[in-house]
Amino acid sequence: MKVLFIGCVEFSYQLLKTVHEQTDAEIVGIVSKEHSTFNADFKSLIPFAIENNIPYLNFLNNEQLSEWLSCLEYDVIYCFGWSHLLPLNIIKTAKLGAIGYHPALLPENRGRHPIIWALALGLEETGSTFFFMDEGADSGDIVSQVKVRIEKHDTAMDLYKKLMDVAKKQVIQFTKELMQGSLTTIPQDHQKANYWRKRTKQDGLIDWRMTSESIYNLVRALYKPYVGAHCCYNGHDYKVWKVSIEDMNKFNVKQNIEPGKVIKVFQNKNSFIVKTGDGIIEVLQHEFKNLPKEGEYLI
Repeated sequence: MKVLFIGCVEFSYQLLKTVHEQTDAEIVGIVSKEHSTFNADFKSLIPFAIENNIPYLNFLNNEQLSEWLSCLEYDVIYCFGWSHLLPLNIIKTAKLGAIGYHPALLPENRGRHPIIWALALGLEETGSTFFFMDEGADSGDIVSQVKVRIEKHDTAMDLYKKLMDVAKKQVIQFTKELMQGSLTTIPQDHQKANYWRKRTKQDGLIDWRMTSESIYNLVRALYKPYVGAHCCYNGHDYKVWKVSIEDMNKFNVKQNIEPGKVIKVFQNKNSFIVKTGDGIIEVLQHEFKNLPKEGEYLI
């Protein structure tokens, strides 16, 4: 079976290696990008293509892609970690169709930034889902789906790695089934679908009026490889990478203290305690150049 592989992030690279090294499928072409300012976890697949003597395309637009594909023969398209919708005319060039990937329990939670939203919303589980691509977004028949537990301590990096480990096993299995002609799919129930929107910089701003748990979830959702949550102090934005929820009684903090007030500063730990909408949190990892002083306010 001949595979055209499309992707441009670390997840794409790991699955490309898996297909190349652990299946009998032949990768006959790779579509990727040399550079990207869009993907926080960007990784070009072009060096892999060069190293393994596989034809490749540095993607510019779908017109260029369509022209390049006219000279290539392949049975199926694997499109994993790609921020562009493949048009139907390109999908139809593959005899077996095009398979995409979405880290959610489709048909729920289609759309943008599924790892970030799952953590920010405090979900307890998500999914690793491969599906046949169609003209919609994340709407085609399901090829393989596995539930993935989200632990309370999981950051975006933790969940990213969990999903990647599960997806590697899935791609080996359904590639084998595709080659044997034994693959079965499950149509999505579109009545159960919802779409997550594209996040903005404002979505990463810590509003200290939020609950401690909401702030905790936001911070871990935007942990590396993503951009990080941020807050404002003395007119400047500072990244916050890790926080912990603390007991107000331990620090003798009353509920009538306003959100955003700095309660305690620990110079030896380079951390500080901040009042939230319903409690307190300790800011443990951050990019503050100078720690705020006790009694000051973050906004």
